[in-house]
Amino acid sequence: MTRVSAGSEFVERAAAVNPAAAAKTVRDPRLDFYRGLAMFIILVAHIPFNAWAGWIPARFGFSDATEIFVFCSGMASAIAFGGAFARRGWLLGTSRVLFRCWQVYWAHIGLFFFTAMMMAALDTYGTFGESYIDSLNLGRFFADPAPQIVGMFTLTYVPNYFDILPMYLVVLAMMPLVMALANVSLWAVAGGCLAVWAAANIGDVHLPAEPWSEREWFFNPFGWQLLFFTGFAFMRGWLPQPPVSKVLIWACAAFLVLSAPIGSWKVFTWVDAAWPVLGDSLRSVWEGLRLFGERTGFDLRDKTDFALLRYVHFLCLAYLAWVIAGVGGRNLLSTGEGLAGRVWQALLAVILKVGQQSLAVFVFSMAIARLLGFVLDQIGRSVGTFALVNLAGFCMIIAVAYIAAWFKSQPWKSKPR
Repeated sequence: MTRVSAGSEFVERAAAVNPAAAAKTVRDPRLDFYRGLAMFIILVAHIPFNAWAGWIPARFGFSDATEIFVFCSGMASAIAFGGAFARRGWLLGTSRVLFRCWQVYWAHIGLFFFTAMMMAALDTYGTFGESYIDSLNLGRFFADPAPQIVGMFTLTYVPNYFDILPMYLVVLAMMPLVMALANVSLWAVAGGCLAVWAAANIGDVHLPAEPWSEREWFFNPFGWQLLFFTGFAFMRGWLPQPPVSKVLIWACAAFLVLSAPIGSWKVFTWVDAAWPVLGDSLRSVWEGLRLFGERTGFDLRDKTDFALLRYVHFLCLAYLAWVIAGVGGRNLLSTGEGLAGRVWQALLAVILKVGQQSLAVFVFSMAIARLLGFVLDQIGRSVGTFALVNLAGFCMIIAVAYIAAWFKSQPWKSKPR
């Protein structure tokens, strides 16, 4: 049986234009576009007390930009690493993945120490009337650094705010096992991923986040791997492309709209204010879901273990985004006419570039977000200052994307003119 990958149309197009290029990786503009959007949303979400964060996807449903990042990372990994397993075998494919894990590990370590240094500098040399070290709950790290440094390097100390990259690293490290299962059957892959997800959501399998408490990693990789490998499976062709169906479109849209009041306190507050009777009914649904989770140990909304409703919500959102983008992303790439078309093309180019350099942009944005929050503390929070700081942050991550792309191109290897 032939399996067609979600990105195969791009390979076919490249082969038709230039057969020599067919063997090279062809980027999917849909993947880069949505991953780029996620990077902007993640920056907004991590600037402390940022009014713009009230309008990110997380405020309107169960899933948020984290799901976009993880799902798209799975798809990108299928392109970047899946081919290595197919061409060079399991051992060299595994080596390729381990090298990426090594890069992500040191990105995590660097992000933590740079951010900790920045908070320490603000507390040491500033007279701002508050502790920026405590704002990230790093007081114990600075009070007793020796065991925390050991914990940081062994990933047994994972403070909140620094928990996405460790989750990503562990999920990446699971890829060789998934590829080994794929050699058995795709049913083995599905069964394995679902079993690990169930262990996280039902069996409470998790990793410890700090030695002095029972707190677990905020993003449990054993739960979130299901979303990562869903994206991976679509791009590898293990899962077929869903049909463009009006029934599916309306079903997904209905789920997103109807679930919003029980997936977001913001939407619930609006509904409760506009229609108190409906608000009372929805309040009982909120309470029912909470009690169900307490009684069964199976929380349907939990973010840490990537609960079921988050998965369904994101799949509905992803399906609509895929339909909107069109075949091969043609709706995104459509130039249009006049000034509006030129503006869209310029904006699209920027978003794609940010999506292509997502690791560098993500690490930078997580570091700079705290500094942008400090700037807001100094200049005050108003409509104008929020716009100034957020747009400045956008400009900075765009600059990082272009700089990272320039360095990756290794221009010093090109022949002089």
